Amino acid sequence: MAEKPNPVYARWLSLKDKPGGKRLFSFLLGRMAPYSGSISPLVEELEPGHAVVVMHDRGRVRNHLDSIHAVALMNLGELSSGLAVISAIPADARGILAGLSIEYLKKGRGTLTAVCDCERPESAERREYEVTADIRDRENDTVAKVTARWLIGPKER
Repeated sequence: MAEKPNPVYARWLSLKDKPGGKRLFSFLLGRMAPYSGSISPLVEELEPGHAVVVMHDRGRVRNHLDSIHAVALMNLGELSSGLAVISAIPADARGILAGLSIEYLKKGRGTLTAVCDCERPESAERREYEVTADIRDRENDTVAKVTARWLIGPKER
């Protein structure tokens, strides 16, 4: 019997193909994690170990340099890494962010897309996974690279 998907991924599967489903999933995700919701992300793709999240450029996420704020970029990268990891962990596991860093390569302007691919944890054994999310602009130039360290371990009972 196939393992039951975790609740976040199960919700994605139930909504992604419905009209407005990706927007509804993204909205609900923002309600569940309000700080992540502050950038109004749009989840475009989600598979175990893979996530693509889009952030549109608008005044709320801009800084005084007329580009997307550094922390908004960090938020986007952390969210995409979290979705990739959380969608991939076994049902008896949980993931906790243990560290986060970012390398800024270019001013972010316009619609940005974060892509994260990671290995799938085989078990709920306590272990750290380091994953990278690349944030790219419309020209497909890398704006930033976010490295997240996720601690995977058994769910507390």
